[in-house]
Amino acid sequence: MADALLFNPRTYDPTHFDPETRRLLRATVDWFEARGKRKLIEDYRSRAWLADFLEFSAKEKLFATFLTPAAAGDGQGDQRWDTARIAALNEIFGFYGLDYWYAWQVTILGLGPVWQSDNAAARTRAAELLTQGEVFAFGLSEKSHGADIYSTDMLLEPDGDGGFLATGSKYYIGNGNAAGLVSVFGRRTDVEGPDGYVFFAADSRHEAYHLVKNVVDSSKFVSEFRLENYPVAAEDVLHTGKAAFDAALNTVNVGKFNLCTASIGICEHAMYEAVTHAQGRILYGRPVTAFPHVRRELTDAYVRLVGMKLFSDRAVDYFRSAGPDDRRYLLFNPMTKMKVTTEGEKVIDLMWDVIAAKGFEKDNYFAQAAIEIRGLPKLEGTVHVNLALILKFMRNHLLDPVAYEPVPTRLDAADDDFLFRQGPARGLGSIRFHDWRTAYDAFAEVPNVARFREQADALCEFVKTAAPDEEQSRDLDLLLAVGQLFALVVHGQLILEQARLTGLDEDVLDELFAVLVRDFSAHAVELHGKDSATEAQQRWALDAVRRPVVDSARSARVWETVESLAGAYEMAL
Repeated sequence: MADALLFNPRTYDPTHFDPETRRLLRATVDWFEARGKRKLIEDYRSRAWLADFLEFSAKEKLFATFLTPAAAGDGQGDQRWDTARIAALNEIFGFYGLDYWYAWQVTILGLGPVWQSDNAAARTRAAELLTQGEVFAFGLSEKSHGADIYSTDMLLEPDGDGGFLATGSKYYIGNGNAAGLVSVFGRRTDVEGPDGYVFFAADSRHEAYHLVKNVVDSSKFVSEFRLENYPVAAEDVLHTGKAAFDAALNTVNVGKFNLCTASIGICEHAMYEAVTHAQGRILYGRPVTAFPHVRRELTDAYVRLVGMKLFSDRAVDYFRSAGPDDRRYLLFNPMTKMKVTTEGEKVIDLMWDVIAAKGFEKDNYFAQAAIEIRGLPKLEGTVHVNLALILKFMRNHLLDPVAYEPVPTRLDAADDDFLFRQGPARGLGSIRFHDWRTAYDAFAEVPNVARFREQADALCEFVKTAAPDEEQSRDLDLLLAVGQLFALVVHGQLILEQARLTGLDEDVLDELFAVLVRDFSAHAVELHGKDSATEAQQRWALDAVRRPVVDSARSARVWETVESLAGAYEMAL
């Protein structure tokens, strides 16, 4: 029996999209399926560059169709920047291999400064390169400074003719070996402070562009490159001054979101393999899945994965409905990046505990999934960075809601052009949110939703009466524990909103929230043990611990759904 909640190439038919999107998504699935598992794994292990994949993408104009905003296109109605279908393609790429997703992801990042630019020539050039099947790169990080853009050592010396000569190195730059256009961040030598920032377009094939190496042992070409007196003409300049700084952060806002759906795809493929193996493995005369702890681990993995999908699908709607007066997506974005990707790690770990040595075998997808799932929480800002960002929204979100019109499901064929005119990257603390309690109220009769709601209400009391004082606010170790508690409330909120929109099975929802209750309790205990936690905070933490509502019949019904995944999909050799 196929599970409608998980991506399955055997049954995939995205009828909710327009015909051309549906065709391209299905064509991408068919291309991977025709290659087969053996070739997929062979390329992964041999670290082969993705030339045949990029040839397929160019032939189908896949990147050009999905990544060209309507205003920058050639008038074809199918070209647009549509977050919903971008998310769908992320999931497919993750399902078959993160190397494919990575080439696509860094192309998205490289395009960000271009599509935000008023430079018409650069925009036209980018659109043409996409049509030709080229990939792009995002030249932000540096070896000594990471993504600390305040400290960039990419220096632009005025050449006396209105242009510059750029010299400096960049590090961790995906597609740096092949990008037709690299968006590079640097600073002028003749202008002090933020007014000196510059984003410019470079070509990896130029003689002044020197590819140093691939810094990882992978098909992902994560390059180090150096520019030596690279000529930057006026038509190559994308942004200057504060606008260049904003373009960097706003590009990450766009690109960061893609990590969640890639993580989902990885977990889905791994889950088919894990459940199929566990069901067929006989131990002490019984299938492995007959053991209660195995059923619990696989069920937890399944409901966590469902939660990842529900949250991410709902976050798409907020991205697509965003505007100058509705920037709620700026909370849900680091949530998808931090919370969904770390949930992916937990999903893989739970399944790996079950399949054990099978997870190392070279002929399975799972072996690469177990490695690649680790990378996603560490890209586009670490978990710590994103947790700290999430904390900026906590008080307004929990305690000071305002009225908004309900955000509908957004699967319409529209261009999400606001993402390229987000404006200044500041003012996060002033962003307001709708009442999170509404989503919880709609499922108040579900036992573990009600139990988790008790914990969420307790967190509100914590913020009112025991929030970190000024001195504790400098203790990031303690703040991150608080951030984990807040993230769970937001995670549950969007899960519930999507559950209501999609009619999610109530057993699955109840089982999922049993997991969230346990997670909240675990983070509360962690907060209790922090060195700087006050006595009041310690008391609060222990009082917030709850036991999930146990229902063996419900758990058995959800297990039947998990068990049905055995044999539901296996990639052809």
